[in-house]
Amino acid sequence: MHIFPKRLERIKNAVASRQHDLTVVLENVHDPHTIGAVLRTCDSVGISEVYVIYTDPLLKERGLDIGITSASGALQWIEIHYFTELSVAFGAIKEKYDHVFGTVIKEDSKDLYALNLSSSAALLFGNEHAGISEEAQSYIDSNFLIPQHGFVKSLNISVACAITLYEAQRQRLSLNKYDRKFGADPRDRALNEHYLEVHRNKKMVKAEKRVYL
Repeated sequence: MHIFPKRLERIKNAVASRQHDLTVVLENVHDPHTIGAVLRTCDSVGISEVYVIYTDPLLKERGLDIGITSASGALQWIEIHYFTELSVAFGAIKEKYDHVFGTVIKEDSKDLYALNLSSSAALLFGNEHAGISEEAQSYIDSNFLIPQHGFVKSLNISVACAITLYEAQRQRLSLNKYDRKFGADPRDRALNEHYLEVHRNKKMVKAEKRVYL
């Protein structure tokens, strides 16, 4: 199926902007629409993979559920790694990323804007009500807090994640980490082929709908 040159260029630019050393980890996040919103933000700042951990028995039974509307197409461009065991999940994460930063309120927690997010990092966000579990906290290298000045001292996970990721983007932009040329990273070719295949499949599905509806 033919792909217009502008679309090809757009895909290549997106691939070249992917931040292979930055990811998000979600632990026992119940709301599928929240996960969908997080995926949309991840795609917008160049993240190509996300880790979803379900250790809650109810979530294990339900399986991975994502708000398709909230994801707004981002689900097609982001690889999701799904785990039901913390040790296995963080084994895979720490093998690939140098640091794990988590949003836990502690005396030694750093201000978000004092955190170095320009280097290899996984950002961990916990359950909507309980936050990051005690067991998951044992895998965190450093805690951080988002500065707040109102009466309510908590933010929706998708909002907290967006604020954090755009701070990471700001830091990385200042270091020209989004200015990489396509093909400079050995992963570009494979990722480009994957995105092209996604695009072709989308076009085929749309064509089939036009025929049969």
